[in-house]
Amino acid sequence: MPKTLILLPGLMCDAAVWAPQVQALSPTHHCMVMNWGLTDSLTAMAQQVLAAAPATFTLAGHSMGGRVALEVMRLAPERVERLALLDTGVHPLAEGEAGTKEKAGRMALLSHAQRAGMRAMGAMWARPMGHPAVVGAPVFEQVLAMLERSSPAQFAAQINALLTRPDAAPMLADITCPALVLTGRQDAWSPPEQHQAMVEAMHAVRAELVVLEDCGHMSTMEQPDAVNTAFARWLAA
Repeated sequence: MPKTLILLPGLMCDAAVWAPQVQALSPTHHCMVMNWGLTDSLTAMAQQVLAAAPATFTLAGHSMGGRVALEVMRLAPERVERLALLDTGVHPLAEGEAGTKEKAGRMALLSHAQRAGMRAMGAMWARPMGHPAVVGAPVFEQVLAMLERSSPAQFAAQINALLTRPDAAPMLADITCPALVLTGRQDAWSPPEQHQAMVEAMHAVRAELVVLEDCGHMSTMEQPDAVNTAFARWLAA
């Protein structure tokens, strides 16, 4: 019976963000992509994963999905056989001016989505997300189409989940399963040095750090073959 691989999408993403990996890995794994709906906290999302999952499973999270994966690890580490964290982070909302600025920026995007629609918001939001070469390329249209399939209500719920995110840094030292940490060289939102620090904090496991060249935040869609190669090593470890 094939092993179950649960794939966690990030903010406003759906199964399209993991489509290249599902296509590559379905012959050997039962792939499940979570749908967050209107769930508005990372803990509730993690509980949703655990309710849908078999007794043990392999887990990968992209962006916000990486934070959900770490919350799953906090709640039920014994159920996770392997862990992959892609283009993500561990820190809570900053205190003071930085936190206020992040919240204001997210709420401004939500207001724009409510006024002009998800695609219009996405065209503005997604532009700095990927590698510069992505803008105008077919993958950029795929990202916009994915955002258009969502709604302002979902956006509001997931913004709340991120603004109330816990500090996941203490979790890293407790991870003992085979781990992959991956990001794009040009990921301005979740840069390589952030992922390097995460790997260094994983004292109990020899995590692999992969930094993809010519790649921004949407690694699974921008460089699918390179992500699939990294996954193949991780799944064989």
